[in-house]
Amino acid sequence: MCGICGLIDYKNSVHEGGEALVRMRDAMTHRGPDDKGIYVNTEGIFAGLGHRRLSIIDLSSAGHQPMTNEDGTVKMVLNGEIYNYHELRERLEKNGHRFTSNTDTEAVIHLYEDYGRECVKHLRGMFAFAVWDEKKRTLFLARDRAGKKPLFYYYNNGLFCFASELCALMQSGIALKEINYRAIHQYLTFGYIPAPFTIYNDVFKLPAAHSMVVDDKNIRIEKYWALDFMKKIAISEKDAADETLRLLGDAVKVRLDSDVPLGAFLSGGIDSSAVVALMSRISGKKVKTFSIGFDEGGYSELKYARLIAERFGTEHNEFVVKPHAIDILPLLVERYGEPYADSSCVPTYYVSRETKRYVTVALNGDGGDELFGGYERYQAMAFAETYQGLPGILKGMVSGIGALLPDSVNPKNRLRNLKRFLEAVDMPAQDRYLRWMSIFDNDTKDELYSTDFKDRSCAADTRALLTPYFDGQNGPGIIDRAIMADTGLYLPYDLLVKVDIASMANSLEARSPFLDHNLMEFAASLPADYKVRGFAKKYILKKAIDGLIPRENIYRRKMGFGVPVGEWFRSDMKGFLRETLLSKKSLGRGYFKPEAVNDIVDQHVETCADRTYKLWALLMLELWHKRFVD
Repeated sequence: MCGICGLIDYKNSVHEGGEALVRMRDAMTHRGPDDKGIYVNTEGIFAGLGHRRLSIIDLSSAGHQPMTNEDGTVKMVLNGEIYNYHELRERLEKNGHRFTSNTDTEAVIHLYEDYGRECVKHLRGMFAFAVWDEKKRTLFLARDRAGKKPLFYYYNNGLFCFASELCALMQSGIALKEINYRAIHQYLTFGYIPAPFTIYNDVFKLPAAHSMVVDDKNIRIEKYWALDFMKKIAISEKDAADETLRLLGDAVKVRLDSDVPLGAFLSGGIDSSAVVALMSRISGKKVKTFSIGFDEGGYSELKYARLIAERFGTEHNEFVVKPHAIDILPLLVERYGEPYADSSCVPTYYVSRETKRYVTVALNGDGGDELFGGYERYQAMAFAETYQGLPGILKGMVSGIGALLPDSVNPKNRLRNLKRFLEAVDMPAQDRYLRWMSIFDNDTKDELYSTDFKDRSCAADTRALLTPYFDGQNGPGIIDRAIMADTGLYLPYDLLVKVDIASMANSLEARSPFLDHNLMEFAASLPADYKVRGFAKKYILKKAIDGLIPRENIYRRKMGFGVPVGEWFRSDMKGFLRETLLSKKSLGRGYFKPEAVNDIVDQHVETCADRTYKLWALLMLELWHKRFVD
C-alpha cells in the first residue's frame, strides 16, 4: 500500500519537473513512511515517477519502487495489493520472465509486457498503478474494479501529471486552483464529488474499473469491467448460500497474506462479523479485532462487537469517540483535499489510528450492503413500484397518510423515514433514488443558493449521473438498478474514499473481502429476491452465515456506522458551528443566502428540526475553503 505520482512533459514546458515530482511524492509520506523512490528520464522528453512505500509484502529493499523490467525499458509504480500475484508469477516465469523480488508489483510489470493494457483483466485485488513504457513513450494507468485505490490527474497540451491524493497532485504547481462550482452543486447533493470531477476545473479522478493511455497527442480512457445484472443464474437457495460463503471465505483467505501484523475492523454487524469469523476459521490463530463506539447508546454497536469477539476468542480492542473529535477535522479536510461530507469519516479515522498501534493491515466488511441488498432504500424502491401500480383511490389514501405524519428531530425515527418515503413515492425511479440520496434536493437548493451561485453552477446536471443506472425499460429490476447506482457511485466515491483516506492517513492498509470481483460478479448474477425479499434484507447472505455467527448479530435492525454529530451540534460543537458557518467570511463567499444558512443553523440548534446532514455538508465545505482558498 503506497502513494504514487508522476509527471510526463512531452513538450518540455516545465523546467523544474524533478522538484515538482519530489513535492508530490513527499506530500504523501503518510501513505508510505517506509521507503521512497523516484525515477526521472530527461532524454527527449521529461518523464518521472514517484513512490512512497508502506511495506506489506517482501519487506526487503527488493520491493523498492519505481520498479523496472529486465532490460529497464518499462518503469512502474503501484499502490495496492494484487492477491493472485503468486499464480501470476508462476505463469510469467514459464513465459521466460526473471524476477528479482517477491512483490506483486514486479508481476504486474511483466504482465504488462505480455498483455499490454489488457493486463488489468488478469489482476485480482485493489490497485492504482502507472507504467511508463520508454520504447512507446506512453504512460499506462489503471484503477481496480471496485475503486478502492484512488488516482487523480491533470492533462493539458502534452503535460500530464497524476497522484494518489488530490493535495499531492496540486503540489506539482502545474494545475491551477480554479474552483469547479458545478462540482460544489454535486457535492451538496451527494455529500461527495463523483468521478470524473473534482473540486478544481481541469483536474479529474480516473473512474473505478477504468484504464488510461497517455501519449504525446492525447489521453484515451476506457472502461475494462462492469457488473452484469442481466445474466441471472438458476440456482437454489441452499446452493446460492453455500457458494456465497465459499467465495467470501476464499476472498478472506487470499487477503490474509501479509509479512506484517494483521487484524480486522469489527462493528458487530453482519459483514464485519462474517469476515472475523472466517478469519478465525481459516487462520487458526487469535484474530486482533478493533471496534469504535460512542457514549450515546443509540449510535454504539460495541455490545454486538463484543458478542463476536467472545464467540471467536479474538484479541479485542474498543475505543469511544467523544465530541472533541472535532479536533481532527482540520487533518481530515487536509487529507481529503476536496469537500467531503460523510461524517462517519470521523470514527473511521479514529478506529484506523488506534488499529495502527497494533497492526499494519486490517480487513473490513465494506461492500456487503451494496452487493447483497443491505439498505432500506432497496426495499423502499421495490415498495414504491408496487405503490405506483395501485388504483388511484388507494394511492390517494396512502398519500393522505403521509401528509398527516409529524416531523421528527430524531434521525432514527421510523415515522420520519416513512414520511420521507411517501414524499417521493410518486416519482419516477431515477428521481426517487436521487431524492432519497440527496442532502440538499432541488427545492432546498433553490432556497439556499444565491442568484450568483445559481448562475455559476447551473450547468451541473446531477440527475444525469443516474441515467446509466435507471434508463431503459428492459434492463434489470428496480432493486438491481438501485444496487447498480450504489456500486457505481456511492460505493467508490463515498465509502471507499472514506476508508482509503482514513486508513492511509494512519499508514494502515485496509482490505475488503466483499469487494473481491469474483464475489461481486456472483452477487450480481443472483435473482433480486435473493437479496431483498419483502421486509428481509440481505436474504441470501444471512442464510449463508446462519450458524457461523450468533443469530443476534444477524437478525437485528441495521444501525449503520452513524455518528451522533446532530447531538454534538446542539451541545459541545454548537459554538464552533455558529462561528464557522455564520462568520462574515463564510457568508461573504456569495454562494448562499445568509438568512437561509442562519435558518438551517437555528432550526437545528433550537431543536425545531433535524438538519444534521445539511449542516455537516455546509461545515465541511467551509472548512475546505478556509484551508485551501483563504
